[in-house]
Amino acid sequence: MKPPESAPQAHSHLFDSGNQAGERGTRLVILITVLTMVVEVLAGWWFNSMALLADGWHMSSHAVAIGLSALAYAMARRHANDHRFAFGTWKIEILGGFASALFLLGVAAWMVFGSVERLLAPKPIHFKEAMIVAILGLLVNVGCAFILGNAHDHDHGHPADSKNHHHDLNLHSAYIHVITDAATSVLAIAALAGGMLFGWSWLDPAMGFAGAILVAVWAKGLLRDTTRILLDAEMDHPVVEEIREAITTHPEWGSLAEILDLHVWRVGRNKFACILSLATDRPNVDAETVKQCLSIHEEIVHITVEIRRLDGVEHG
Repeated sequence: MKPPESAPQAHSHLFDSGNQAGERGTRLVILITVLTMVVEVLAGWWFNSMALLADGWHMSSHAVAIGLSALAYAMARRHANDHRFAFGTWKIEILGGFASALFLLGVAAWMVFGSVERLLAPKPIHFKEAMIVAILGLLVNVGCAFILGNAHDHDHGHPADSKNHHHDLNLHSAYIHVITDAATSVLAIAALAGGMLFGWSWLDPAMGFAGAILVAVWAKGLLRDTTRILLDAEMDHPVVEEIREAITTHPEWGSLAEILDLHVWRVGRNKFACILSLATDRPNVDAETVKQCLSIHEEIVHITVEIRRLDGVEHG
């Protein structure tokens, strides 16, 4: 009897343990974000601009969240050879993206609270000075987006799938934080311009509401993508139907092999593991032939097969 396959090692090349370009990019962005955040918060407080202050605090929460992204990369790299992680440490990065999404929702809630407070108790705004700082914040965010976008381009070894073009969700979460910062900076500039030119002071807190909605929408998308992976909700992925089709349309035994059980889950960027149980009376259907049948799908990197013979004898 052939001995069973050994369990995949955590350090196997089949499983991802980090994106070095993404990690370098997030560290640089953290430094830039923290410095800009301090300037914006102090300026927003000094010039009484809710839009600018919201942008600054928004940026501070993003500094924490992007720090979580960098920490996730470091933890994934540190534990890359830890045998306790059966399929590698890639999901640490996904967990970092999930935490960042929760931070985004918290930011949206804070922006709503601050905007309501400023509507009920308006204060005079120093529009010109606040405008200069808001433009500075926008330029910084554009630069950070460029840094993270460049890091994403360097992660070219992992093709994106049809469900998620940003296959590194940890890097994508950091990128979303920077983009939402840029968007709130644009809203702050628009609010300050409206107040300065037309005296619409109400526009400042109103843009806080708009920014909160924008942040919440992006957070929802990131939360959905990371939660799907963490909860192994992948059975609607196209690769599942590809597995079914490969088995049931096999030219020699496909119509005589019934799929009793199938589980597919993600173990890396566009990489999946599969547990498959078949019922058949064909003697030429065994675990190795099934694995060869599925080997054309390179994204399936680990396969466990059980053959249940109609004569009652099971074969692993």
